[in-house]
Amino acid sequence: MPFYYGFDIYYIILILPALLFGLWAQSQVNSSFNKYSRVGTMRGMTGAQAAEYILNQNGIYDVEVRHISGNLTDNFNPKNKTINLSDSVYNSTSIAAVGVAAHEAGHAVQHAVNYKPIRIREMIIPVTQIGSWLYLPIILVGFIFSSQYLVNLGILLFSTLAIFQLVTLPVEFNASNRAIATLEGSGILYGEEITGAKKVLRAAALTYVAALVSSLAQLLRLVLIFGGRRKD
Repeated sequence: MPFYYGFDIYYIILILPALLFGLWAQSQVNSSFNKYSRVGTMRGMTGAQAAEYILNQNGIYDVEVRHISGNLTDNFNPKNKTINLSDSVYNSTSIAAVGVAAHEAGHAVQHAVNYKPIRIREMIIPVTQIGSWLYLPIILVGFIFSSQYLVNLGILLFSTLAIFQLVTLPVEFNASNRAIATLEGSGILYGEEITGAKKVLRAAALTYVAALVSSLAQLLRLVLIFGGRRKD
């Protein structure tokens, strides 16, 4: 086993750097959002109004824009067809608020045009949920009873989390690209406002990259610790 003086060496060289990268990515989100949440737009459109505008521009009239509590809890829910905007976005006329709202509207557009990566992500969610619940118990049972088959099955189940994170990347980047194109083309944002919105959305995208890195690091750690073990 990869333990030296009580330390898990794979945790130190794989998981810890991934965690630090995740913390850095989150700090970038908070920093950019806080900065541009204090800068209003020339047009004065709120986050909710921007989302509604983008929906209408794309011929989407069955998605409701709602206000929810919290900070950066914004999301698009395809099940009940709602864009849910947080306290700092819904009524705010800041560059950050409009950018985030446009991003969520971008997800609604993806569903409307049947964007393939988002459909793939939805299809693998049930498998991913099962994998996240069962991978560790199965690996432990396999380890205890020296069953490499069960260990490999557990690792395979965990790999579905990494696959989910991988599929999520194009979904999130595409939603942001749609948002920026619409904001710029419609005149909702001008000049440096577009630059600010891009910085906010790029910082947010880093968190999804960090999630993928974390999943891959954990998958590699499981493979190195448990993969290929043989019964003595």
